Amino acid sequence: MIEGPHHESRPLLTGSLPRCKTRGREPRRRVNMLLPRFCPANPAHPAAMRLFRLLKIASVASRFGLDEMVLEHEPTGRLVRLANALQFWRDLSAPRAVRLRLALEALGPIFVKFGQVLSTRRDLMPMDIADELAKLQDRVPSFDSHLALAEIEKAYGRPASEVFAEFDPVPIASASIAQVHFARLKTEDGGHEVAVKILRPNMLSVIEHDLALMDNFAMLLEKLWSDGKRLKPREVVAEFAKYLRDELDLMREAANASQLRRNFFDSTLLIVPEVHWDWCTSTVMVMERMVGTPISQIDKLRADGINLSKLSEAGVEIFFTQVFRDGFFHADMHPGNIFVAPDGRYIALDFGIVGTLTDSDKNYLAQNFLAFFRRDYKRVAEAHIESGWAPKETRVDEFEAAIRAVCEPIFDRPLKDISFGKILLRLFQTSRRFNVEIQPQLVMLQKTLLNIEGLGRQLDPELDLWKTAKPFLERWMSEQVGWRGLLRTLKQEAPYLARTLPQLPRLVHQSLAQGPRTDLQPQIERLIVAQQQQNRWLAIIALLLACVAATLYY
Repeated sequence: MIEGPHHESRPLLTGSLPRCKTRGREPRRRVNMLLPRFCPANPAHPAAMRLFRLLKIASVASRFGLDEMVLEHEPTGRLVRLANALQFWRDLSAPRAVRLRLALEALGPIFVKFGQVLSTRRDLMPMDIADELAKLQDRVPSFDSHLALAEIEKAYGRPASEVFAEFDPVPIASASIAQVHFARLKTEDGGHEVAVKILRPNMLSVIEHDLALMDNFAMLLEKLWSDGKRLKPREVVAEFAKYLRDELDLMREAANASQLRRNFFDSTLLIVPEVHWDWCTSTVMVMERMVGTPISQIDKLRADGINLSKLSEAGVEIFFTQVFRDGFFHADMHPGNIFVAPDGRYIALDFGIVGTLTDSDKNYLAQNFLAFFRRDYKRVAEAHIESGWAPKETRVDEFEAAIRAVCEPIFDRPLKDISFGKILLRLFQTSRRFNVEIQPQLVMLQKTLLNIEGLGRQLDPELDLWKTAKPFLERWMSEQVGWRGLLRTLKQEAPYLARTLPQLPRLVHQSLAQGPRTDLQPQIERLIVAQQQQNRWLAIIALLLACVAATLYY
């Protein structure tokens, strides 16, 4: 017996675990009954499955009036009236955003995840739709334990009873991509308590079908919707497809977890489970089992004596440490993925989505954050233009005034009085007006910051994010551009300088001995003109030869 945190005790499958038969007739029929949504009825006919899926999507779109959201942009309004007349039985009294959310939930977990991604793109989505899509949850029933055992046997080439000393057949958590079971390794393998994450069977084929249909719909939106080209729906679908395919490779997720654990090894703020690499494959991931309290259970945290104020400040520090020190951050930090250990440290779970930042990204962000904290909006505008995110012809004074109108109201106020969602929305609207390009990595950063805001509101509504973050950022900037940064840069560059400096006199002498180089650009332009003239003559000759050939033929 083993008892999971906040779950009743359940009997485990132990060494006498029956081997899951995958070749027999009955298990095959059972698989088809259990997974109608995830398992194609006949993989040999993908075109038929795609057509069936398209009809299902069209039916759901019609039921919730999604066609109205597209046709309403037709200037005369005739198409909307015609569609409503032909489908007079529909109830379209609910707001459009609510109907869109319900439609995505009816279409299944892949579309739910797509809606969750869209909810973070507040630079693209209208506010009412973005707010409603943020309510989407990954409510997916778990798949049968026989299928989980079959996936383990497929991954390891042997049944689960030969891999684990104990295996809990009832999943502890289930989502659209995978589900998690508790288990214990054999004594000869260390006897560790572990969590086993198993990818849903046959996910790849279903996902590819849905992504292809999403791309087709996005193409239609670009052509039929007046805002289609500006919103770039095909780029959004492509971005979603990239992250979704990354999540389907559990080896990649294991590598993300390992990197984050290395970054916070011996940390007093964050615990990351250890990955057991010998039992990780692309479809099964085994990691250390963590025991803690979900971050959303505020009353239990208080009863356990956890200082919620310190916990909220630690969350802010963890976020900024990941972003600015490491340039590698957990990009799916919603409450379901965050637990609190008995000693008050955070526990991070689910590493399928991470974000990365380059040194130039980190420098740009740090300058912007510090300029915001100091209310230096001119510097914010200049940083946007210097980075190339805003066009060079942008007037600094106009951009500065627009940013000031958004940011000035948020200072000197506690977190409970600030809505970062609205502020980010207004910032994106301002950016759109000045043709600022929103970078994909910053969209993930924005999503993570919104998750941090949600956690902060739950733990300590009086938390002042700015006062908590400002000392950290100032210390980081001093380490980057101050004398500490200079010493660190010299230390990093020392091997290169030691190798290059002795060669410098010889390289200078060779450069001077070669004399001035002639400008090749005029010669290149003359060659291009000559080539174009030659091509024209060749075309004329070919035409004449064709005429002669035709005359001789006839």
